[in-house]
Amino acid sequence: MNKDVKINTEEMAQAGVNFGHKVSSLHPKMKPYVSGIKNNVNIFDLEKTAKEFEKALKFISALIQDGKTILFVGTKIQMRAIVKAAAEECAMPYVVERWLGGTFTNLETILKRVEYFKDLEKKKATGELEKYTKKERINFDREMEKLRVKFEGIKNMAKLPEAVLLLDLKKDEICARESKRKGVKIIAIADTNVNPDIADYLIPANDDAISSVKYILEKVKECIINARKIKN
Repeated sequence: MNKDVKINTEEMAQAGVNFGHKVSSLHPKMKPYVSGIKNNVNIFDLEKTAKEFEKALKFISALIQDGKTILFVGTKIQMRAIVKAAAEECAMPYVVERWLGGTFTNLETILKRVEYFKDLEKKKATGELEKYTKKERINFDREMEKLRVKFEGIKNMAKLPEAVLLLDLKKDEICARESKRKGVKIIAIADTNVNPDIADYLIPANDDAISSVKYILEKVKECIINARKIKN
């Protein structure tokens, strides 16, 4: 792993990375990553989390040094802002609204819609839409807003990314399934209630607390920035 990115178990504990879900929702395959129970909640073994996270960061670093793309995916309402901010700071595409079925498996169609959205944006910026009536312009604005919500984060993504960073494996299961079908590598936070086998690189951690997801995103961001410095 890039030696500049330090994974500290104390910092992880402070960020609440160690809190899983209730004992009753434990996925059997997540048992090896759990060290105990507190108030009926599974507690992650942070030494194991750190080990897995380091593997994921090593993979991310190698991808970036090869000039590859990672799509950030975090569609939970409370996570949208931090996922979008992290992706933008890393100059990576992102999806923070609902995952559109077919984004990977029907990419050609999605990219046509993205091109249409970009064309509309360009026409508005250059004043080409001024020739239309006020009502037509309002309709264009409404359409653009709908398209912006769907495609803003992927409008500069011209092909399939090499990997996805999933901040909630359960919520964005459709994305994970499409990634598998198209051979896109999956780096994912795996909470205690999910099957970790879906991910190629898992980060056993709390996917509900903003502080936990923020800690993970900060480390990923640091890793990407460092890797770009090496590349350049």
